Order: sequence, then C-alpha cells, then structure tokens
Amino acid sequence: MTGTLPTIAAPGYELIELLRRGNHLDVLDAWSPERGCRVVVKALRPDRLGDAMARRRLHEEGRLLLELTHPHIVRGYEVHDDFIVLETLKGETLGHMIEAGEGLTTGDVAHLGLHLASAVRYLHAHDRLHLDLKPSNVIAEAGRAKLLDLSVSRRPGLAPAGVGTTYYMAPEQARGGILTAAADVWGLGVVLFEAVTGRQAFDDEDDDGTGEVDYADVPQLHERAPRVKGPFAELLEACLQPDPADRPPLAEATAALEGLAGLPPHERRLSR
Repeated sequence: MTGTLPTIAAPGYELIELLRRGNHLDVLDAWSPERGCRVVVKALRPDRLGDAMARRRLHEEGRLLLELTHPHIVRGYEVHDDFIVLETLKGETLGHMIEAGEGLTTGDVAHLGLHLASAVRYLHAHDRLHLDLKPSNVIAEAGRAKLLDLSVSRRPGLAPAGVGTTYYMAPEQARGGILTAAADVWGLGVVLFEAVTGRQAFDDEDDDGTGEVDYADVPQLHERAPRVKGPFAELLEACLQPDPADRPPLAEATAALEGLAGLPPHERRLSR
C-alpha cells in the first residue's frame, strides 16, 4: 500500500506519496506551494470518513500539536475537516535504526532518552499523557530526537483497556483504569530497553497481528521485563516495574539519564 495515493481531498496541497496506512488514518508526503516545502498530511482514510470518533481524535491531535510547542515534539501547522498538516522531519525512526542494527552507544541512547523525557515532561506539565511511546514514534537525526503521534494522548484519569500499542503499553493501560504519568515512565523504559538491547521488552511471537487482542493476556501483565546488564540496568528495572507506584517520577528518570549521558555538572538540571 505504501506509495499508492488514496483518493482524499487536501485543498492547497499536492499529495506525493502514501507513507503509512493505519487502521483509521493515512499519512502522506505532500508539497505545500504556500510554504514552498514538503509537509506531512495526516488524513482520515477514504473508507473512514464517516467514523466520528476517528475524526474527533484527529482534530484533537491537530489542536494539541498547534497549542503544545516543544523542540522535541513534531510541529503542527493546520487542522482541516478531514486532515491535519505537520512538519516534515528528516532522519529515520528509532525503530528503523534499531532494526537496521545501527550501533547506538550509551551516550547516544541517553541523549535520545533525555530528549524524549523532556518532551513527555512538557506534556505532563500541560496535563496530557502521551501513552504511545515506542521506537516507531521517535524520529532521530544527528543525535536529536522528536516525538510523533499524539493520537491516543489523553488527560490523566480513568481510561478503557487497551489505550496504546499492545506490547508497549504499561500494565495499567492493558487492564484499563486510572492512568497517571507513571504510564509514560513505563513507555520511556520500553523505548530505552529496545534501543539498548535491539529487541522489544515484551512481544508475542505467535501474534500475527490479524486477530482480536485479549488485553487481559498481554505478557506485561504476567511477566517481568528481562533483566539487562550494563549502565542502563538500574534505570530500566525501575521504569519497568509492574506497579506504577513503584516506578520513579519522570524527573528522577531524567536525572539518571543526565548521568548516563555524561553531561558536565553545569549542564545538568536535575542531578547536580
């Protein structure tokens, strides 16, 4: 499907290529004559135009990206009825880098982690949880990370089971219930785990992606994350505690990342 243009209307933009097709949305490379540059158009799929919930979530994501500006969060430009317009990011996803076996040093991972933690702390300061931290939602270029996709972002509080991506969500996201900032601490942990080890902290080799997910049976509800050796061991074990009350506050995790990144004392903000 990638590369084939769907039949959507995006007035004012020249659609170039379909980059990704999701359950409800298409993500397209596009040209903005007004800006004289490439942009990303995130649009309702042609067969989902009648889906009021998908439309509401798309509009909410667009409004958030217009309102919440941060150097490590993708910028939003416009919100339209059936699509939103975002900045085009250079670089590649962290997921692609990991899959390609690109060697990430301790310093590389720690700096990327600091960028993600900074973005997530900013969201939390504005009473939003991200809830879908994963390597494919991180663009990395020249040691700089940007966080993508606020489509499932919500305020802290009661949520149904299954908000997020199956094998990356915190146990409380899988169960459903009260979600707090600790869910994103878990998300930071699973991203760092994969960057350090080259494999997911949790997965199901028998899952072909075609069936209904039984959230009561996802492995993170019944198993602990594998132990990791090396400089990230203590931080990962703390972030991936099954009980959200046992995970460190995001500021504490950030302080640990400052040390792992080797920042000089005058550049540290939380671990001086």
